[in-house]
Amino acid sequence: MASRKRYKGLTEEELRDFLEAKYESFNVSAFIDDDPVSIPHRYTSKSDIEIAAFLTATISWGNRKSIIKSASRMMELMSDAPYDFVMNHTVRDLKSLKGFVHRTFNAEDLADFIRALKSLYEEHASMEHFFAQTIALHGTTSPAISAFKQRFFSIPHAARSEKHVSDPLAGSSAKRINMFLRWMVRKDKNAVDLGIWKNISPAHLSIPLDVHSGNVARQLGMLTRKQNDARAVEELDAVLRTLDPVDPVKYDYALFGLGAIEKW
Repeated sequence: MASRKRYKGLTEEELRDFLEAKYESFNVSAFIDDDPVSIPHRYTSKSDIEIAAFLTATISWGNRKSIIKSASRMMELMSDAPYDFVMNHTVRDLKSLKGFVHRTFNAEDLADFIRALKSLYEEHASMEHFFAQTIALHGTTSPAISAFKQRFFSIPHAARSEKHVSDPLAGSSAKRINMFLRWMVRKDKNAVDLGIWKNISPAHLSIPLDVHSGNVARQLGMLTRKQNDARAVEELDAVLRTLDPVDPVKYDYALFGLGAIEKW
């Protein structure tokens, strides 16, 4: 029996069909080239992919071309071997990062992130290992992201660097790290998301809510909260999990594509 809930004149079934069609339209291999996800797609080893994806997601705000340019520069500064650079860098290597900047993320932040990543990998076999443990413990990504931030900045660092990892338990939508998790966990036939993490279910993921997906979700009646914050993510997640409890954040492609590409 169809749900009686309606979204701007659409039944739940009609909304699902509409978003499915848009998901199929935007989740295609051609999407990769013009998106920051193209950076981790350059690599084949799990550790290189994780680090390239995490650093790229960290600076993913603003124009997508600018993000790709800056992320490419980060990879060049790391000799195009991110895991090796993280684990074997010297003080001199970190000094070579001087001059890097993407908006408010600068060389000092990048050096702090490299040191923090080394510390994390010295304790865990992979970033997946850390997130899989904490998601299994809490059942959702928000506490895991908060725990990750606490662990990530447990070594000496500049206070300014902390702003570059959001905490959903502090009210943030955590768009960039939720996007990173989507890249790592989701796997589908077109392989836009890399899907290299096998121990976390896509059902646990939260939408990487941004201005485009938020505005479209409000136009469709899926989101009532005006701010793009943690509470808005919870509200939209609940709707998306009703539409597809197994892979709810696949509809991020539909919402983002409608807003950023079709200019809703």
